[in-house]
This record gives sequence, structure tokens and C-alpha cells, in this order.
Amino acid sequence: NITGGCETNMLVWTVCAALIVCGVLLRHPYLFQDVQYVLAKIKRRRFVLKCMQTNYSILDRFLDLVKTQPQKTLIYFKDEMFTYREADVLSNRAARAFLQAGCVKEGDAVALFLGNQPMFLWLWLGLLKIGCPGALLNSNIRSKSLLHCLNCSGATTLVASEELLDAVKEVLPHLHEQQITVFILADRCETAGVESFIDKMNQASSEPISKELRSHLTMQSPAAYIYTSGTTGLPKAAVVTYSKVWNFSLLLATTGVNSKDVIYDTLPLYHSTGLLVFTGAVERGIPVVLRSKFSASQFWDDCRKYNVTVIQYIGEIMRYLCNTPQKLSDKNHKVRLAVGNGIRADVWWDFVRRFGEIQIREFYGATEGNFALLNYSSKMGALGRHTFLHKVKVHVSPLRDSSGFCMEVEKGEPGLLVTEITAKAPFTGYVTDLNQTEKKKLHNVFKKGDLYFNTGDLLRIDEDNFMYFHDRVGDTFRWKGENVATAEVADILVLTDCVKEANVYGVKVPGQEGRAGMAAVTLMDGLKFDSTVVFKHVEDFLPSYARPRFLRIQRSLDITGTFKLIKTKAVEQGFNPNEITDPLYFLNEKERNYTPLTPDVFDSIVAGNIKI
Repeated sequence: NITGGCETNMLVWTVCAALIVCGVLLRHPYLFQDVQYVLAKIKRRRFVLKCMQTNYSILDRFLDLVKTQPQKTLIYFKDEMFTYREADVLSNRAARAFLQAGCVKEGDAVALFLGNQPMFLWLWLGLLKIGCPGALLNSNIRSKSLLHCLNCSGATTLVASEELLDAVKEVLPHLHEQQITVFILADRCETAGVESFIDKMNQASSEPISKELRSHLTMQSPAAYIYTSGTTGLPKAAVVTYSKVWNFSLLLATTGVNSKDVIYDTLPLYHSTGLLVFTGAVERGIPVVLRSKFSASQFWDDCRKYNVTVIQYIGEIMRYLCNTPQKLSDKNHKVRLAVGNGIRADVWWDFVRRFGEIQIREFYGATEGNFALLNYSSKMGALGRHTFLHKVKVHVSPLRDSSGFCMEVEKGEPGLLVTEITAKAPFTGYVTDLNQTEKKKLHNVFKKGDLYFNTGDLLRIDEDNFMYFHDRVGDTFRWKGENVATAEVADILVLTDCVKEANVYGVKVPGQEGRAGMAAVTLMDGLKFDSTVVFKHVEDFLPSYARPRFLRIQRSLDITGTFKLIKTKAVEQGFNPNEITDPLYFLNEKERNYTPLTPDVFDSIVAGNIKI
């Protein structure tokens, strides 16, 4: 029977194919996910390439949506709603206000100094419409850091929120010396040398802005300068080009965000993580629920109020949510997806167990970097996968082989993550800081003439090729979601009368993400430690996340033979008064003072009874 024979052969072939597939999947259980991710990555690259060829920017995407869905909500903020059309009108007014003020011309950078509010977005979109990048200042910086960030961006105009007027006043004489035009986001301002920007916006036309004003732009032009603390003291302004904005924006699409989603943004818009939520939402054509500041107690209420389906996080946010008192309504929400970075495996487990089967997409990347990882397999604690389809280089520094080239580490061993700099993966560096840009480049790494970006992060790869964060190298540590530059903190500490030298580092605190700031200091001859003065000083000159939580008073600081400060031993010793004989103090927010760190206080901090 010919028909029966064919059916038998088909059955045999089907069974064989199934066995082969099963064998492949048993040996490579993540193969399908790997292939899907690589295909999505190829599709994303083709899209960006097409945008580069046609000079189609995220602003063009926004303007297209204004035409196709003008009445769709773009921003929810408190009890306000703004449609795509309203966002277009308000950003047109902002753009014209800049032009009519006569202080901004083609290609000029404008510094934005404000927290999360819709006006932040109208200002930035307005700047894009007239072909100017926004220098997005961290709203926590003050004094020396504020002036530094303004100077390195080259901005000659500053726009600040009304609540930051005091911070502006502190440096106003210096701003006037540098001929920087200063605007405040208030209806009127009585401070000499500071103008009202709201008044100028109200008087400006809302007519569309001519495309000719941005005809000089390419996809390699800067859309924003976003500040990052790298391995040196003061913040550096990373150049975020229009092509990089697309790469940021397409991350949401890669994680599975679709056109029906509503995304919740509680992270600062001056950070790439916060800004990508907005640009990613524009790419998807969806609404953003914007909050001025993260609140653990209001988080799920907001999600229910606005029917949020996608949230963004950093590791600390997830832990804060898990630490809130349990409620019967914990799983009563529509959130299906969480996108972010920095979540620990134990927090991941607690979060999903408590708040429901929310899909978590952990990613890894740096604002100035040329590379990103995505954990598309939902492997708890992992950043992504290292496969033959998606290879990265991890090597031990400064160990090199007999030929002088770096060696890739063995599986399970921590190594420095480096990513090759190519035409397809450029490193644009830091604006007006060629020295720091060069410091991030590594030459002759695996072969003569190659060039790699130094991420400054130690990663490790397990037997299944999953990659995990291990630690940071260099003189930085991470606390409250921010990179803290130890040199900057030390420079501030030694400005006090009683402190002679300072060695700043980060220490692990049980139950806390990242590392808390600690400083070993020596005192000026004949002076005692003035705890209240030091507290007031760090409060005035450092943002809250950079203030040392612990102080250690030493007779002398440990140094190397080349007079470099030794941090390793101090980091290992931590802040335990049972193991350290030197006087210890902790930053007591309630008493607004540095108070003695006794064994009882230490136990309370470790137990979580005293918040730091």
C-alpha cells in the first residue's frame, strides 16, 4: 500500500525530527529564546540603520503620532492628563520662548535643572525642535558640582524649577560672570538676574516649528547630555546622540511592551533610565504615568488608578516595595511586566511571590556605553546570556598573557567587562572632556590595534552562560541607585576646618542594595572632630546619596609606596565597632548630626531598625 507506506515514512521522519529537537533542547534549553532575541536584535539594528539613512529621529516619531493619534493621552501626572496634541502645543511654546529670548541659537546646549514634571518633557522636546541638545542636570547637585556640570556642557542658558531657586541663587554670581542666562519656572521672579520662563511661554505662539531649524542635525548629533559619575571625581556629561536615543527607546519593544500598554515612570528624567521610559513610550505610542518622586506606599495605588501594565525599576525600588506591610490588595493590579536593572535574586523571588506572576526583564547598560544586555530568559539574578549568537568579552585586568594581551576569564571567575568599539558600536564619550573619554578606552586588548570600552564593571559567567554582576572597579560605589565618586566626596570633606585628609569608599550594609558611603578621616593638628559642623557641611555640599553614612577617625591613613590611598582593607573592615578600635560615627538624620556608632547602634542598623 503506497499511501500507507508514505504515511509510515512521514511518521518516522516526524518522530526523528522531534527526537532531534528534544535532544537539541536538552543540550541547549535556551536555544529558542536565544534565537528569538538575536532576531529581535537584528530587526532593531535594521530599524536604527534605516532611521540613520533617512534621518528619522524620536522627535519625528513623536510628530507623526501627533498627527495619527492627537487625542491619545501621552502623560498622566497627578490629576492632570496631557494628550499628544497638547504636548506638541506646549513644546512649541517652549521652543519659541527660547528663540524669542534671543539667548539660544542653532546647536546650543541648554541646561535643564528640575525634577520629574511634564514641563521637563516640554522643554526637552522644544529644544529638539530647534536643533538644540538639553543638558539634563541632576536636581540633587549643588554648588561646585552644579557649576562643573554647567561648564562641561557648554550651556549658556539654564532653566530651573521654582523649588530649586535657592540652589541657583547660591551660584548666581558665578553664572553671571560666565554670562549664563538664567530662567526660573515661575509666573514671575523678583530675583535680580533671573527671568520667568513661564511668562515667556505664555506669550509665545503654539504654531508648529519649522523643520529648517533642525536641518543641520544628523543621527550622530547630540540629543542630550546625561551626567554620570565614572572613575573620576566630578560628574561627566555623556553624549547621547539621536541614534543612541533610538537604541534606548527600542529596549521597551524588545522586552515585550506593546501598543496597548501603560507604563509607570518614577525614576528621574535626568537619568537615562527615566528618560528611556518616555522615549520608549513614544516609540510604542503609549501613555506614561509620570510621578515626581518614587513612593513605596503609593506605588500600587497609582498602578491601580491609572491601569498601569508596565513598571520600571532599579533594584532598590523592588526591595522597597517588598519591605512595605503586606496587604490583601497586593495582587490586585494589571501590571504584567517589569523592566529595569539591579534586582537581586532574593528580591526577585520575594517580589514575584508577593505581587503575582509579573514578568521581569532585567537589563544591563551604561549611559555612555556602547553595549547592553537583556535577561530575556527570566533567570533570577542574571543580566543576560553569553552565547555563540551574542558574544561579549570578559577579561581579567591587568593580567595579560606572554604576548601582552588580556586573557578571558574562566567560567565562574569575575572579570572586567569590555566591549569592542566599532563603527556599529561607537563610543561617543564625554562632551568637552577628551581626557576622560580616552580613559574609558582600552587599546591592544586581545590583538594589536583593537579598541575596547572599559565598563568598569566586574561580571562573571556561570556554566549555563548566564552573566551576573559582581562588583564595580575604580573609585566609585553605588548607593540609592546613584554612582558616587569617592574623589568628589573626599574633596568636600577636607574643606571643613577639622578634617585634614579623607579616604572615601563604599561598605556593604546587610539588607541594603549597593554600598553605603564611609570615610576614614584624619584631623587637623590640635583640633577635635566637630560632628555638627561636618554634618552641616556635607548636607550643604553633597546630594543625599553621596553623603558618607559612616565616619572613621584615624591618626593616619594607609597609603601605598607610591602614596596612593589603600581602600581594600578599610572596605573589608566595614563599619563594625566590635572589630574597629578607631572612633566611629554614623549620619544621624533625626538628630542632624554625626553621632557615635556604638555596638548597640551597629546592631540596630544591621537589624534594619535604624534606617540609613
